[in-house]
Amino acid sequence: MTKTSRRVKVAVVQAAPVLFDLPATLQKIQRLVQDCASAGARLVLFPEAFIPAYPRGLSFGMVVGQRSQDGRNQWQRFYEEAVEIPGEVTKVLGAASREAGIHTVVGVVERESRVGRGTLYCTLLYFGPDGELLHRHRKLKPTGSERLIWGEGDGSSLKVLETDAGRVGGLICWENYMPLARVALYAEGVEVYLAPTADPRDTWQATLRHIACEGRCFVLGCNQFVTKSMLPREWAELDEVQTQSEILCRGGSAIYSPLGELLAGPVFDREEVLFADLDLGEVVCAKLDFDAVGHYARPDVFQLHVNRQPAATVRFTDLDGDIVTEPSSCPAAKKEE
Repeated sequence: MTKTSRRVKVAVVQAAPVLFDLPATLQKIQRLVQDCASAGARLVLFPEAFIPAYPRGLSFGMVVGQRSQDGRNQWQRFYEEAVEIPGEVTKVLGAASREAGIHTVVGVVERESRVGRGTLYCTLLYFGPDGELLHRHRKLKPTGSERLIWGEGDGSSLKVLETDAGRVGGLICWENYMPLARVALYAEGVEVYLAPTADPRDTWQATLRHIACEGRCFVLGCNQFVTKSMLPREWAELDEVQTQSEILCRGGSAIYSPLGELLAGPVFDREEVLFADLDLGEVVCAKLDFDAVGHYARPDVFQLHVNRQPAATVRFTDLDGDIVTEPSSCPAAKKEE
């Protein structure tokens, strides 16, 4: 019997930004987005913290109980390169998507646009083929020393988008080790699961494959390939960078099917764009014998409650006695509801 097909071509970019050079990185993204669209892709995924860079190996002068002035100066440089949302960077990224007519998803380091805010977030931005910023997701739990430099997102951005490239959603790096966060996306019917990361280890392939089998969805794993020689001189000469190997991140980008079959990659030790033709009908076929939030669930035993209310740090009461909450941490997500 012939099955129903819904086909979409996707692209995964394994590359490095032009490290700590925002204008040059935006030019590189524009070129890559256009190249992917020319190859027929309808969705392209870039790695975690692609703008301005994943700060691999940097301590910003912080150890337990002590900070340094040099580290604070490095932090200021990093902060100044981070992305305000909305802002000039999102205008450029939206224009790149619109000109190419493609969905673009890119990892950025986000800074608060409101005056006086000093927190950075690891964020994933979704742009539609019309150039609109559809959604932003802030990493719920930064990993290890990332907690020294990134704040935590909230549940307001934990959702899946309905697009002409399928139902698309994802988590950033080790968020994907949070079982309940994955279940929330499965419950939203994710078909194309995005997993940008900074983890180049072999064990990450097992993670991608497991998510594909568990969620019965296509999984796009995306990482950077970065070397020390790509760093600007002032960053490369830091003592903490000098002790590291020449290859800072070897990549490992890959694409898996809903039954865990490898469709593209994994690619290591070079920059490359991976492509795969996805038949979204395979998502339904794969759920014949397993649906984590459907016929394989036991809601009488296990239930998950997801709090999608924006987490407000400060609440003000106006003259009329009404509670005025600070703006949502994810306005794009709020607009969709």
